[in-house]
Amino acid sequence: MHNRRTSSQSSLTVPPNSHHPSLTSSEASEETVVSSKRVLTNFQKVAGRDPEIEARRLRKLSRCNSEHLVQKGVYNRLMDWYDTSYRCLRNQFLGLFVKSSRRPDLPSKEELIGLARHYYPARADLKVQVCDFGLGRAERNEITLGQIEEYWQAKPDWVDVRWIHAPLGLGLTHSSVEDIFLHDGQPGREFENGGRSGWPYLETEVLNIRSHKNFQEMRDVYLILSRLTELEEELDESSFKNDENSSLQSDISWRASHLAMPANFWNLVNSDMPWQLTEGLAMGIRGVTEGLQPISRQIGQQTLCTHPFYKDCHMVRNVFRCFHRSDGILLTLSPMAGVNFIDQKLAQHLSEPTDAIFENENASAPGYVFSAFADQGTSTWHRRTVEWFLTYLITEVGVTPHSHRQGFNAPDLNLAYQAVVNDLKRRRYAPWRKDETVKLVRDYLACVDELTMVKLICEQQVNLFKGMQQDTRKFEHEDNRARRTPDFPKGESMHERVKWALTMVKTRHDTFEGLLAEAKQSMEALFQLRSIEQNELAIVSDSQNKAVLIFTAVTIIFLPLSFFTSYYGLVVSRESQSERLLEEAKLTWKFT
Repeated sequence: MHNRRTSSQSSLTVPPNSHHPSLTSSEASEETVVSSKRVLTNFQKVAGRDPEIEARRLRKLSRCNSEHLVQKGVYNRLMDWYDTSYRCLRNQFLGLFVKSSRRPDLPSKEELIGLARHYYPARADLKVQVCDFGLGRAERNEITLGQIEEYWQAKPDWVDVRWIHAPLGLGLTHSSVEDIFLHDGQPGREFENGGRSGWPYLETEVLNIRSHKNFQEMRDVYLILSRLTELEEELDESSFKNDENSSLQSDISWRASHLAMPANFWNLVNSDMPWQLTEGLAMGIRGVTEGLQPISRQIGQQTLCTHPFYKDCHMVRNVFRCFHRSDGILLTLSPMAGVNFIDQKLAQHLSEPTDAIFENENASAPGYVFSAFADQGTSTWHRRTVEWFLTYLITEVGVTPHSHRQGFNAPDLNLAYQAVVNDLKRRRYAPWRKDETVKLVRDYLACVDELTMVKLICEQQVNLFKGMQQDTRKFEHEDNRARRTPDFPKGESMHERVKWALTMVKTRHDTFEGLLAEAKQSMEALFQLRSIEQNELAIVSDSQNKAVLIFTAVTIIFLPLSFFTSYYGLVVSRESQSERLLEEAKLTWKFT
């Protein structure tokens, strides 16, 4: 294991091996090759953690968790205030006299602004990862979005590829950052088939797992605080308070004016909100405003959460977009901050702050990609180009979430959904209970919606990797014709990497296609079964109706007779009794 050192800017530096200070591609052994097959079968880390790095990461987690506890308290007080806004008049009247019935106070303005910035950082303060890869060396720096233009102007001489990852969703800031980056350099080799028509850059939708509670908190904070007008001025001023870029703020202002939408704090940060699984289609959008989905406060419970392992999880979708230039700089934009790799510590990973998830290669696919080359840098790359790294990155991210990295020590998504479908099938034969059928049908429909969306995303990924196969084959053909030999012939080529990813997503697509067909067939069987039950109930009801009809007819015939008989019988008995009493009274009078 190579030693690592930390730079003054919180960077991770991996110098060359002390025994091989000038390690070249021809000197690298086969044991250092990072291939898909080897990575999937090796349950150890490709690059181990340095104790100092791990200690720094734990300190950061502790600091973030302490801050989150403080903001969690403010959030709870805010929800107490909000939930009592619509109390009945009786409680409002009692609140005038009984202290326990009074409405809680709204947290202070400073606390609410801190809460908003905790869940939605100001754009200039958003954390951005800068990863540099060179021969036998790798560095990672954490900067802010307010410094990003400086880092894509040029890269150090020793760096073959610089990768800049900004957690931005589709919106005004995303559009401006993308446009300025492409304007400041020449485009790289075009992925004509993998990209969209007229857009030779790669993008895909990525499934990742978020904490259900954290997702709900994000929505609550957005929908409640965005309506408090007293916070708007200070939040708007803070958006670019620490911005050091020369063009970003002015470009966002121009773009907002062009689109007739104010560039205020909430319009800039609402793209950080991940998409729910069944919440519209994010791919195929053409404009900035089309990427902003309507946000509702309540999050629907997914059928995936009925599986015990995923009970506190919520699967979401994010677009992962990649832009590369000929100078070896790659920019990726995605608000993806969930868990990509599924293992037994899923609950622990979900509890980590979203700002620190990149540093956890056990949970984050982008974080894993950096750690995979942290020791050797570009020494094991088949070609030390931005196109090779882009291919490796998007194939690694695009096949997630899965449990392959940890040796299948946790139920994968296909196994979890198979258990969900089996449970729905079992509930079909449960004894009939009131409203149970309606609830069961709703669960079926929710499951079908989720399976359909996963299947559609898999289809998009299959089409992406099929197109990339043609592009990478063309790249290799051009390189061979130009007699550009691979930098490390034993390394995994772009075409081999895409072939592996295509196999992965095809398998997932076929699995979910089968699960979807099974769920639909089971739902149709439920309708048939309930139809038969309704027919049986109708037959029983018809028999009961006939019995009631006969009873009614008999009652109609005999009721008048009974009435008159009873009536006249009562009158006769009363007269007889009166006469008898009168005679007894006369006799008694005579004797007295």
